[in-house]
This record gives sequence, C-alpha cells and structure tokens, in this order.
Amino acid sequence: MRVGDSGGTRESERVGTVYLVGAGPGDPGLLTRRGADRLAIADVVVYDHLASSRLLDLARTGTMLLCAGKSVGHCTMSQPEIHQTLIEHARAGRTVVRLKGGDPLIFGRGAEEAEALRSAGIPFEIVPGVTAAVGASATSGIPLTHREAASAVAFVTGHANPEDPASTHRLDWPALARFPGTLVVYMGVSHLGAICRTLIREGMPPETPAAVVESGTTPAQRTMVSTLAELPRVASESSMRPPALLIVGEVARMRAALNWFEDRPLFGQRIVVTRPSGESERSASVLESLGAEVILAPTVQIGPMEECGPLDDAIDQLSAFDWLVFTSSSGVRFFVKRLDERGRDLRALGHLRLAAIGPTTAETLAAYHLRADLVPDEFRSEALAEALAEQAAGARILLARADRGRAVLRDELQHVAEVVQVATYRNADIDALPLGVAERIAEGTVDWITLTSSAIVRRLHGLLPGPARERIGREVRLASLSPVTTATVRELGWEVAVEARRYDWPGLVDAIVEKVGAERGSVG
Repeated sequence: MRVGDSGGTRESERVGTVYLVGAGPGDPGLLTRRGADRLAIADVVVYDHLASSRLLDLARTGTMLLCAGKSVGHCTMSQPEIHQTLIEHARAGRTVVRLKGGDPLIFGRGAEEAEALRSAGIPFEIVPGVTAAVGASATSGIPLTHREAASAVAFVTGHANPEDPASTHRLDWPALARFPGTLVVYMGVSHLGAICRTLIREGMPPETPAAVVESGTTPAQRTMVSTLAELPRVASESSMRPPALLIVGEVARMRAALNWFEDRPLFGQRIVVTRPSGESERSASVLESLGAEVILAPTVQIGPMEECGPLDDAIDQLSAFDWLVFTSSSGVRFFVKRLDERGRDLRALGHLRLAAIGPTTAETLAAYHLRADLVPDEFRSEALAEALAEQAAGARILLARADRGRAVLRDELQHVAEVVQVATYRNADIDALPLGVAERIAEGTVDWITLTSSAIVRRLHGLLPGPARERIGREVRLASLSPVTTATVRELGWEVAVEARRYDWPGLVDAIVEKVGAERGSVG
C-alpha cells in the first residue's frame, strides 16, 4: 500500500502508484480523459509498440519513456521484465503509467501485471481503453451487433494454429462454428487460412461473410471483405498483415453501406507538421479529423521573452497609443499574460483599436473577449500594412510580435504613422527533429510536410540530413502557407506542391485537401 504523506515519512519510503492505462487501438483521439490525466502526471511511461506515439506527447517534459515492445515478433522486454520494471520504479516513489494497446484486460495481459503488482505490495489502478474490436468495428463500417443480423458477440484470440495438434490453450472450435452472432478473432491473420478452414470443417457455411481489418482506427487501416472460404486468398493477395482482426458474421455485409472512415478526404495521407509545440497539437487535430496520420516535428519553439524591459515599458505606456497590432495568436497570448503579470487587466486596452493579421489571431483575441477592429482580406503583413495605412494615418501604433521575423509591417507603417515595435515572445531553433522523423522522410514514408514560415523552412533544411533532403519535392511534397514562405523554399532549392490561397492554417489544409481530391478523382 502507499505510505502516507504525513507523519514524517521520508521521500525514499513512499511507494508510487502504477496506472495500467488502455491506449486504445491506434487512433490517439480514442484515449480516455482519465488516461490522458494519468499520462500528464507520470514520472515513467512503459509503453507498448502498438500504443500511438502521439500519446507520448501528453507526458511531461523529462518523463522517462521506456518501450516494452509487445508486438508480433517484437518484444523489447519479456513479460517478467515488464513486471520488474513497474515494481522497481514504483518502489523508487515514482508515478508509473503502463500504456497498453487497446484495453488492458482484453488479451492485453493487464491482469498478469496487476497480479504481479499486488504480490509486490504496489498500489495500482486500471484505466479502461477502447479495445481493438470495438474501434475497428466502428471505423471499418462493420457493426458487431445489429437487430437483424447479430445479437451476440464473441471475442477470441487466434494466436494459436487450430490445425496444430500441439498448440496449447485450444478453443472450442465446434462451439464457435455454431455461435449465433458475430465472431471476432484477435491476432488471427497469421493463421487466417487455418482458422477459416477449421470453422468451415466444424459446420460454419463457407459463404458466411467475413472481413479482415488491418491497423484499425489508424490512417493505415485496410479492410477486406469476402466469404469465409475466399477470405484467406483475398487477404493473401492483398498482403494483409498484423495488427489485424478477423470479423465473421452477417454484419460484414454492411461494410459497403456504413464505411465512413476510409472515405475521409485525407485518409491515408502522412503529414509532417513543423509548427511550434502548442500550435502543432491544435493543427494536428484538424488533419487527423480528415483522416491523415500526423507526425509532429516542431522546428522552432516559442517562449516568453528573457528580457521583458521593452515590453514592460510599452505596457506601462499603453495610454499613449491609439492602435495595438498583433501578427500572431502567440503574440496575443504572451501579451495578455505579461499584462496580467504586470498587475493590469484588459481594462488597460479599453481605449485602443485592435488589429489582427488574420482570422486565427482575431479568434485568439475573441477568446479574451477582445474584438479586432481590423482584419485584412489577405492574411499577410503587406495587406495589414495597407489596411492600417488607410485607417491609422497619423496615429501611434504599438506593434506586438515575435522577436524575429520580417520587418515589412513596421517599415511600411513608418511612412504614415508613429510605430513602436515590441517583442512579446521569442522564437528559438530546435536542436534536433523528434526521433524517427528524418528517417521516415528519407524512407519516403511521409507524403507531405507543412511549412508556415520562412524561419521554419530554413530550420527544417538545416536539420535534415542529405538523404532526407533528396526525397523532398519528389516522394515527399511541400505545402506552403504563403508566397513569402514559398520564396524561401525555392531559395533553398526545393519546390512547393501546393500553396494556400488564404494565408492561414485552414487555408493550407484546404490546399492539401484540394490537391489530394483532384488526384484521387483523376485516378477514379
């Protein structure tokens, strides 16, 4: 049991808690809120190979991340080693999350891990997850139950060959062949032929509808539907491989009518998002909702100014300005944060007119109950300067922006107004790309890289090794936010596949969707 926090207990005597968390079947959005909360407080995360790498981003900076493997043919740790790892870190007083694919208690060996923890006197909690059958059923368009087709479901494991007399943990295949509902076989692709032959031999009609769902709930999902007799051949010809589920029953006929997941506009597209942390997560959710696999690879990071003197002086002299101009959402957030740190609130902005470079920045202002008086039709510095020149001639303008970037706005406005430019936050280059990103680009297992500023372009170019750079513009395509970003791309010798017509993130996403849709239409 956990040693109490009072009564003079020494830190070294405290025992940490282990949370056995179901990560879901692959889609990071299917993690429960409880699971996300536990990841956010973890000191150590021991994760399975099948748990989405995006979930590890929910852990705090500095959290120890340990891969346990646990996929077909790939086990970094044996099961006893996993038990010992959990116990040792908990005994050291650490909060441990054991992140398991699917649900911990459905073919996940979570019960064994819980038993080992209980035997060692380690407190634990089990956080349920979406099991693979439920997730893959929803995304493949094959309901596990239906009033007219199935009123029962059986989950079984198919890791053992039913035609091998020496196999252990044999199932009652005659009973399963007579089962009056939907049969879901986990880990059944390796022995798919043997399983289908056995069901037919034990009395299940050969024409029974059946399906294999590979990598369910992820952008790599593939679904093959056939009859029980023909499915092994169809799956083999399509090179279906683990992780995959076998679904047998009348419900498989409904796939054609209910498929929605694989029809999304960016389904199967693999997209690298290079925006700074904080912005990249919000951007990723938009792409993921359209069916894309997102790889987060920030090339710059943003943070508060180390020297706030000029910003503080500007805040103290707000009454002397007529306009306050923001060129990014980050600029808004850091300005308001510093305003609060200076002991002031939004009333200090009451006399000012506000300008935002685009609708996203205006939305961030609106989140603080501030309405932008001016948003240009084109979301770039030149358009903002032109619009302000008409409305703010002769005024005093405070320009709040990053500590680096183009000076176009200030230079243009200085001809017609008094401009004070102040940095509200800093941009710093990332030292290295996240593990595996450059390798995926070099392998060509990425379809798109999004580029939203010249600084991001230059840093990405500097971080990529030669083999990865050579892929860009051919197998790996670039999506640019604006003509300014595109010009920087071309200066470095790359080419842009699409450029946003509206210079904001939704406009960039629209450009990719339009390009992919046109290509798929031409193929069709």
